[in-house]
Amino acid sequence: MSRIALRRSVAAVAAVTSLALGLTACGGTSKDDVKNEGTSNAAVGKADPNAELKKGLTVAFLPKQVNNPYFTVADKGGEKALKELGSSYKETGPNNATDTSGQVSYVNTLTQQQVDAMAVSAQDPGALCTALKQAMKNDIKVVTYDSDTNPDCRNAFISQASSEDLGRTQVQLMAKQIGGKGKIAILSAAQTATNQNAWIEIMKDELKKPEYKDIELVKTAYGDDDAQKSFQQTQGLLQEFPDLKGIISPTTVGIKAAAQYLSGSKYKGKVKLTGLGTPNDMRKYVKDGTVEAFELWDPAKLGELAARTAVALSSGQITGKEGEKFTAGAMGEYTIGKDGVISLGKPTVFDAKNIDQFDF
Repeated sequence: MSRIALRRSVAAVAAVTSLALGLTACGGTSKDDVKNEGTSNAAVGKADPNAELKKGLTVAFLPKQVNNPYFTVADKGGEKALKELGSSYKETGPNNATDTSGQVSYVNTLTQQQVDAMAVSAQDPGALCTALKQAMKNDIKVVTYDSDTNPDCRNAFISQASSEDLGRTQVQLMAKQIGGKGKIAILSAAQTATNQNAWIEIMKDELKKPEYKDIELVKTAYGDDDAQKSFQQTQGLLQEFPDLKGIISPTTVGIKAAAQYLSGSKYKGKVKLTGLGTPNDMRKYVKDGTVEAFELWDPAKLGELAARTAVALSSGQITGKEGEKFTAGAMGEYTIGKDGVISLGKPTVFDAKNIDQFDF
């Protein structure tokens, strides 16, 4: 069936999909359910690395949460790249960072609108699969960025850095700050966030090493990427564990909220805080002594790479298969890794010495 004919059927299919998703929401979705949802359109066909990049495409960005400072920076990076490439950008998404069902409806709407590609930061690894597969069946290229879904539910995933790097370096930063001894806690985003859970598992594995034998992870709290809840969770952790030595928060909303609480409390300078944050959010807390060091990648570059990957996929330069290479403008050449993962690069550590060199 032709692309046009397929797309004309989207409205009818979306209605059936919505009903199916409604039934699934009542009964719950298991990993096996997702695994058996049929074959994927990801990484099919043959790549032509010499194909000319198409212009006039429409690429939609669907972050976990619109108006979230982190995603605002990331998506503007995508917008800038698309303008340079001669294609159109649009952003849509939920206002609530835990609205997984809302993300499904946005994917269905973008499919109905016949966009050429979409870049999605997935709230839940399984909840979006049916909708994303339907998009791919309608010849829409799907790139995930920041947080992934299942590999067969998209064409490629733009990883901020390897999970190994991010998980282990956050533990290493914390261990250095607390002198390798004491109780620590993790302040995460949503319990279903794919990226957070991957990093936390690696943090736990890193903590098993002999050099961390005197560090105890006492709790993982969840602030749902909500500033007020993250602030309250920080307060709760310190009430529950008054001898806490440090908090790792691998979320930009969480680390900022935790810093806000610590900076105005008796724990300032005594309880160490690290994790993933933006320099602009954390600058004041580094300068006032609340935070020694934290890390992150450049979210604008993450969004840019997502956009350039979406255009390369739509142009046929790549399909998402392991080993394929493409040039992402001035960012240079990238190679697609296992399961369609493209790694942006290693994270940057920010401290009092270098934080003023960055503006994002």
